[in-house]
Amino acid sequence: MSSISAPTPGLQPVGPRPVPVARIDVLDRLASLEAGLKELLQRWSIPALRVALGAVFVAFGVLKFFPGVSPVESLVEATWGVLTFGLVGGQLALILTAVIETVAGLALISGVFARFGLVVLAVAFVGIFSPLVFFPGELFAASGPTLLGQYVLKNVVLVAAALVVASRVLRGPRSVR
Repeated sequence: MSSISAPTPGLQPVGPRPVPVARIDVLDRLASLEAGLKELLQRWSIPALRVALGAVFVAFGVLKFFPGVSPVESLVEATWGVLTFGLVGGQLALILTAVIETVAGLALISGVFARFGLVVLAVAFVGIFSPLVFFPGELFAASGPTLLGQYVLKNVVLVAAALVVASRVLRGPRSVR
């Protein structure tokens, strides 16, 4: 037997049940809080991402100023060697990379020079991803990416972050009236 009893004639509501007023207030407050959070995120999330992206590049760039500190020193040197046909390598390659990454990071952090920082990052990303083409044996083993490969591949996230920042920072074409 079913525990649901048959409706009693004459006691059925004609339309939808009214929602208690207290429940509407809670829903309105939640919607208002959500709208406030959305406004806060729209205002501050991309600037926060810009500063965070800049900080990451400053941190990794500064490491390269100090010999023996960056885990990618040999990869940086080898990549510069290939990209410049052997003209740049060794410590000069590390210093140039350190300058490029640090300048790009500081430009992004400042906000004033963010467009310049994005251009520098675009150039840097060419060098950052070049090892995928030039040294796949260093970046991948039979079981998957090596630690060095993971270090390079994580930059996909940084590229995506740079694209989001660029969507806010870059100016579009000026309209002619």
